[in-house]
Amino acid sequence: MSLTVGTILIADDEPDILEFLRYNFESAGYLVHTAADGESAIALAMKEKPQLIILDVMMPGMDGIEVCRLLREKPEFEDCIVIFLTARNEDYSEIAGFTAGADDYVTKPIRPRVLITRIKSMLSRKQTGNSERRIIKVGATTLDVERMLVYKSGKHINLPKKEYELLYLLLSDPGKTFTREEIYRKVWGTDIVVGERTLDVHIRKLREKLGDEEILTMKGVGYRYNHR
Repeated sequence: MSLTVGTILIADDEPDILEFLRYNFESAGYLVHTAADGESAIALAMKEKPQLIILDVMMPGMDGIEVCRLLREKPEFEDCIVIFLTARNEDYSEIAGFTAGADDYVTKPIRPRVLITRIKSMLSRKQTGNSERRIIKVGATTLDVERMLVYKSGKHINLPKKEYELLYLLLSDPGKTFTREEIYRKVWGTDIVVGERTLDVHIRKLREKLGDEEILTMKGVGYRYNHR
């Protein structure tokens, strides 16, 4: 039984390139999935959760840049490596690849040994970096502590600094009831005087963005995050 060293998704509308890359990566020990268009690539990515995705930029319909942008909006693909395939006559600086979330690009014609070596190096660096990455996930809410990003059901939620710090505190121990005094001390500090209703306003805004059922009021005590 062979050992799989990683899972790769390749999307390209040229069958010869798909077969060429599949053969070389499978020979190197990778589990390979292929797609011939952007929509199929997204569906396969959602199903298989590959560690690395190779996207042809100039696919018909939904191109590689749009596929990358849509996947990067989902928290489960923030750490996935994305590499674009481009033709030599394409000006990569003008196709907005990196702004869409790409990690690297490769120009055609492809040299398989060089590409496999590069990918092995990228996966190794990614695994080393992720060992210190902290993700908090409670129910449908995901908080990326390192990047200070919040997602609800895969959708990015934009939070001001204090709302983020309040949510981070509640998520740090879901199910625990934090007293109002404890929240003021840990989020606003002891040197800042805040109004009596400040906490209530921030809780209301969080509920508007995350849902009323996420943060529970413990009357006369404080608040806790629903850890159902």
